[in-house]
Amino acid sequence: MTPPAVPPRPFGARFITPLLWGTSLNPINSSVIATSLVAIGAAFGVSAGQTATLVAAVYVASAVAQPAMGRLASQFGPRRVFLAGLVVVSAAGIVGAFAPDFTWLIASRALIGVGTAAGYPTAMAMIRARAETVGRGIPGGILGAISIAAQVTAALGLPLGGVLVAVWGWPAVFAVNTPLGVIGVLLTLVGVPPDGPRTRSSARELARALDPVGMALFTAAVVALIGVLTDVRHPAWWLIALFVLAVGALVLWELRAHRPFIDVRMLAANGPLVRTYLRQALTLMAAYTVLYGYVQWLEEGRGLGAGASGLVMLPMSAIAALGAAVISRRAFVRGPLLISAVAIVAGGAAMAFVDRTTDVTVLVGLSLVFGVVMGMNSTANQAALYTQTSAADIGVASGLLRTASYLGAIFASALIGLAFPGRATDGGLHAAAWALVALGVGVLLLILADRRLPSRGH
Repeated sequence: MTPPAVPPRPFGARFITPLLWGTSLNPINSSVIATSLVAIGAAFGVSAGQTATLVAAVYVASAVAQPAMGRLASQFGPRRVFLAGLVVVSAAGIVGAFAPDFTWLIASRALIGVGTAAGYPTAMAMIRARAETVGRGIPGGILGAISIAAQVTAALGLPLGGVLVAVWGWPAVFAVNTPLGVIGVLLTLVGVPPDGPRTRSSARELARALDPVGMALFTAAVVALIGVLTDVRHPAWWLIALFVLAVGALVLWELRAHRPFIDVRMLAANGPLVRTYLRQALTLMAAYTVLYGYVQWLEEGRGLGAGASGLVMLPMSAIAALGAAVISRRAFVRGPLLISAVAIVAGGAAMAFVDRTTDVTVLVGLSLVFGVVMGMNSTANQAALYTQTSAADIGVASGLLRTASYLGAIFASALIGLAFPGRATDGGLHAAAWALVALGVGVLLLILADRRLPSRGH
């Protein structure tokens, strides 16, 4: 079957809307659960550190699935994989809403991670294919729109989660994924033309293209890492050994693989790109520590309800959207990254002095500071990435940028578990705040030392 002709407005709302919808499901699920963690802990009798596993589950699954989805899209067609991801998200919402115990909640979040991971790499593939069809490069405005949508929905997830918990209870935070997934499927069926006929491949050819051994080793490394980080106070040495062995085996295998799952040679030869990944991981670790840890403290330490905590964080969405819009329009890189790093240091230092008596306006001000971080960092790093990789590698490189974000979130969940071993207290918040200062200083030094970092992207 021949794909339908491209319409006169190839990047009109009918085509772009489902892509923005699908790529936003992962960011919104990264934050929508934050205001429900206390209620979930009370319902299942688990600690704040244990509920952080629900945060990590999405990022563990997404970190593994994100690069894999790009490969699957090249084999089966990006629209097919995009739709399959939306179906998985819809099913995961039902699993979580009716979970009989905490383990089922973790399974639901893992499914959400896998399903939502399909959105970004397949959307990028469909955008690039359409751009090449009409004879133009990747439209910067569309890439900016995807970045802005991710920033805004991640921030809006907080007040949305607060409303859902306040009105319908914590199961609604999971159940909302079912209508979101179904709407995404309908939008895609209407607005995105079908993939062309799939090239038939033998099982051996498919295995070589997907590199299942590389996937398995990468999965083992990530699972072992999250196992270590789940209880950083008492790390299991066998998990540390498993992580080291898995990483070593992954590197050795990928150096020999026909089409490596993680292109080790490409990364070794591209220092600027690796530094972009490192900046992304460290900055997102700081941002998600605030997104989850600060919100837990607002509820348990400051005594605010879930709805009120979401409203305190609501200004973050406006600042994030404004920052992302400005950065994407001009493709600024170095300046926004410097501002983001300084904001982490300043915000962390301020957070170290708040307590249960701090006025709400000050608490809202802190959300504004970290809105700057969320609005500028990822957009600027995306612009940097496009100057640091070739057109042939852009899909894989973009997927790994998202993976770096997920790893940052995984480390954030570990930091929260370390700071809040039981309840979210003032002392725990202050410990996390000084860790944020250290992260911000590290990111700032990384930026200042990178002489090859451009002022603007292409």
